[in-house]
Amino acid sequence: MLQMKRTVELSMIVKDGASVLARCLQSVAPFVDRIIVGDTGSTDDSATIARGFGAEVVSIPWEQDFSRARNRVLEHRKCDWILVLDADEMLDAAGGARISKLIDSHIAFAYHNPRWNYMRDMNARLGFQTAKPNPVTFEESRPYPAYVPLPTTRLFRSHPGIYYEGCVHETITKRLAALNLATGRADFVVHHFGHAEDAETDRQKKDELYHVLGEKKLCANPDDPQALIEMGLAELEHARRPAAALAHFERVCELSPESAAAWLYAGVCLVRLTKLPEALVRLERASSLGLQTGLLYQAVGDAHFHSGNFTQARAAYVQVADLGEASPLSEAKRGACDVNLGSVAEGVRRMQRAVESAPAYGELYDILAAASLQVGNLLLATQTLQTRLRMGKPTDFHFKLAAVLQMEFKARQDVQAMQQIAS
Repeated sequence: MLQMKRTVELSMIVKDGASVLARCLQSVAPFVDRIIVGDTGSTDDSATIARGFGAEVVSIPWEQDFSRARNRVLEHRKCDWILVLDADEMLDAAGGARISKLIDSHIAFAYHNPRWNYMRDMNARLGFQTAKPNPVTFEESRPYPAYVPLPTTRLFRSHPGIYYEGCVHETITKRLAALNLATGRADFVVHHFGHAEDAETDRQKKDELYHVLGEKKLCANPDDPQALIEMGLAELEHARRPAAALAHFERVCELSPESAAAWLYAGVCLVRLTKLPEALVRLERASSLGLQTGLLYQAVGDAHFHSGNFTQARAAYVQVADLGEASPLSEAKRGACDVNLGSVAEGVRRMQRAVESAPAYGELYDILAAASLQVGNLLLATQTLQTRLRMGKPTDFHFKLAAVLQMEFKARQDVQAMQQIAS
């Protein structure tokens, strides 16, 4: 008896994705049996582009809830398997072949797969993952030097009990667990370009929306560790309020004391609040729970660096590099440690290389200028500070550094004048 071929459909929600939608659909059209697109209010040509690929387009009301929108599209499903992508994502050529094999499974109801989030520079991170050098396994990613890999679940059976939950950072994983459905791991990669390609204003609008929805999600689930971590990250990374973020992460530590991520993020918040001994306690707890990531070692390095423990700080930054997750920022701080430990020439060169690799990142200039002043290289300190000031948005630190430089130059002039008089 011949077994009928299992079918797979692409399920999407889109709003004003015309600039990238065709690229996404082109990457999956050769192997999916159906495309269903839920348009949540586009004012551009998204619907027309989708129909050009043979997609069925349905209008979906936007109700400030990503799960509700995705589930409304799932109501129209007809195929055996569902593949979910966003307009700013793609699959590579191998992805389709791998998915075609996966859907023949008689056991798994869903597959967890990697999502590569491309970034503009190596200083980026998402969650507790720091950026890695882009190996350029996918030609469209070539312009971007870095990526952050995160797990996701984008392929699952058409099953009435599998649906999305959470108004933001929506997921089907809790449903899979509740139904005790078997899952597997897949190696097809979802390539995500939004972080690298979005204009700053667009990215800011997205972050603001996610923040509002995160508050809504947490209000509905005040003791949900995942909702607390998501809100903590929004406060820490986007709102830049480490004290508010710390409260969320500390609550997770109370609810789920084995959550290594919560202890790590609490430590990162305390580093930013310059509560360094407390930060190191929490970071050590995260490490004891088995977390060994570049972000952990970078936070440990920062805590020791700001405490003046340069030997320990340098060792931590070396561990970041050993994991293949060194960034210009971690390398610049490693160079500053070298300077403080007496390896001045090596440290300055390392900081200069960091600046050269990420010339738009202002903090690198701050580190180089301060270290140059420390070792008495007033010319390099002045040139670095001038470049930093031309970048705009000076802070009190820059004005204080300029004042110190001015005093140092005045002191040198006074010494030279005295030497001339004495001679």
